[in-house]
Amino acid sequence: MASRTASRRLPALPLLVLLIALAGGAMLVPAGFALATGEGWLAALFGKAALITLAGAAVLGAATAGFRPADPVRSLFLSLIGAYAVLPPLMALPLAEAVPDLGFRGAWFEMVSSFTTTGASLLPPMPETPAAVHLWNALVGWLGGFFVLLAASALLAPLNLGGLEVGNPRPVGKSAFAATPIHAAAEPGARLAAQFRLLAPVYGALTLALWVGLLMAGEAGLPALAHAMGILSTSGISPVGGLEGGQTGRIGEALMLVFLVFALTRRALPGTARADAATGRRRRLRDDEELRLAAVVVVGLAVVFAVRAVAAQAGGVWTQLDAAQAGFWAGLFTAASFLSTTGYVSADWSEGAAAALRGAGLGAPVLILGGLVMMGGGVATTAGGIKLLRIHALWRHGRHEMEKLLHPSVVAGGGERKRHLRTDGAYLAWLAFMLFVLSLAVVTGALSLAGLGFEAALVLAIAGLSTTGPLAGMAGIAGEPGLAWLGLDDGARAILAGAMVLGRLELLAIVALLVPESWRR
Repeated sequence: MASRTASRRLPALPLLVLLIALAGGAMLVPAGFALATGEGWLAALFGKAALITLAGAAVLGAATAGFRPADPVRSLFLSLIGAYAVLPPLMALPLAEAVPDLGFRGAWFEMVSSFTTTGASLLPPMPETPAAVHLWNALVGWLGGFFVLLAASALLAPLNLGGLEVGNPRPVGKSAFAATPIHAAAEPGARLAAQFRLLAPVYGALTLALWVGLLMAGEAGLPALAHAMGILSTSGISPVGGLEGGQTGRIGEALMLVFLVFALTRRALPGTARADAATGRRRRLRDDEELRLAAVVVVGLAVVFAVRAVAAQAGGVWTQLDAAQAGFWAGLFTAASFLSTTGYVSADWSEGAAAALRGAGLGAPVLILGGLVMMGGGVATTAGGIKLLRIHALWRHGRHEMEKLLHPSVVAGGGERKRHLRTDGAYLAWLAFMLFVLSLAVVTGALSLAGLGFEAALVLAIAGLSTTGPLAGMAGIAGEPGLAWLGLDDGARAILAGAMVLGRLELLAIVALLVPESWRR
């Protein structure tokens, strides 16, 4: 009876207090791992930080137990923003002591990068950095991915935000469960708890399944777990410096490629698909616009890479076949990884697609991959970027306008949803696109004022706003100077940390929730 009463009271606590408590509890995982691997000093650091964080959460919980906000939806969204301000410093406490070379500011940047699923890591790979530290980094990224997924399905989707407004004719800012304005949306805390119970087992089971698959493919325990977490959360975090340092080869990459589908369409997860139940429409996965667009882009680039690899390869038929195979697979996996804003690079990439790009005179692969991460993955998923559904809406609108040039009196059909995609949906998609471009210009300008060159500032700004940290290292693959996160000063890192949070929350959703009058047309 007492446990049921406590479970009912937990959702009534402020969301930020619950998140602080969750962060403190999560620190016990690397503490236990360090203790099991004989690193008692590291276990003590994480245990001490966990105790401090949990004690702080208990005090805040007791002080705010009776708090009832006048506007629950806006209060909840402000808590989401506050999480990116409060949690990274707390998560950085054990990291700053475990890796003294980072210092607290470096540890804070590392945690912002992980919690926003950017994966712009400053940590050297194992064994230079203790395994428990890499486990903590991967765990923070994994929790950050689930946090984004939960917020998208429990708050943004019912209010028709976060990209769903493009394909849903329902008015923006109105609840799917109650025909009331945004200021009076009912029981957001209960909805958040319900979505947590629905998504947490699925998210954990998928991560476990991929981890087991990578173990069976020959990967070591911690790298396999970190890569599984990195795929499901799209953080791209690796304790061994990427897939090139792994041991699974194409078998492991094929497993990862399958699980990347969950970042390309929300319909692959039951909780996010249920968020659209209010529209009364359930389409098959193969009919999903985002997945079909992703398939066209990824397969098309893979074919181009394979053809270019053959053209750049001298030798006999078998040599050219090997080059085509390596180029196709490298292009397929890496393009899908960057389109989902994960950022893992295929182990075949350096000898396949990158060589083909150089040989064909197409320039640095960072330009092509930068375009992919700007497109982004599916709406209401863990992926960042502009989102595929918005790109699809803009494409449909452009195609319809081209048809009108030839046939001015043409009337396009397809039902209410497709008409919405071509009209209001395209308008909202264009607005989101322009806000992303404006943010990109502001961040690039700020980094240039901080002392970076234009090209470096642009690539880093794209990496931050799309939450794809590994993009910054891709310039080095093409023979150009690599863009190392370690080489940035504190001012540039602070700008990029803000860009990561902005890219994760989306400026469009912030404007809609905090200034709902701006949506009136």
